[in-house]
Amino acid sequence: MNSNTTTKQIRIQSHWWSKTFIGSLLGLSLAFFLVGIFAWAGPGGISAENKVQFNMWIITPIWLLLFSTVYLYPTRWHALFYIGGANILAYATLFLVQGFNA
Repeated sequence: MNSNTTTKQIRIQSHWWSKTFIGSLLGLSLAFFLVGIFAWAGPGGISAENKVQFNMWIITPIWLLLFSTVYLYPTRWHALFYIGGANILAYATLFLVQGFNA
């Protein structure tokens, strides 16, 4: 095992904790925002009868999908930029959808 391999493994592993933190917090908030957009703009709007259970149960698969993809980014800054940017965009979209449907 040469020193280049060891250095590369340490460098990759140093990002795991921050990527895990980004995936858990920002991934969950993005899942909430995406489900909120669906709840407001989806079929039947916010007052659809049988939509509540679906909205509640779909959060976890979306969150886990986002949480697992965070490790595909080369650095923690890429993960923070893209997942954070998606959060800002989803929050703005949710805000607009709620404004149009109010």
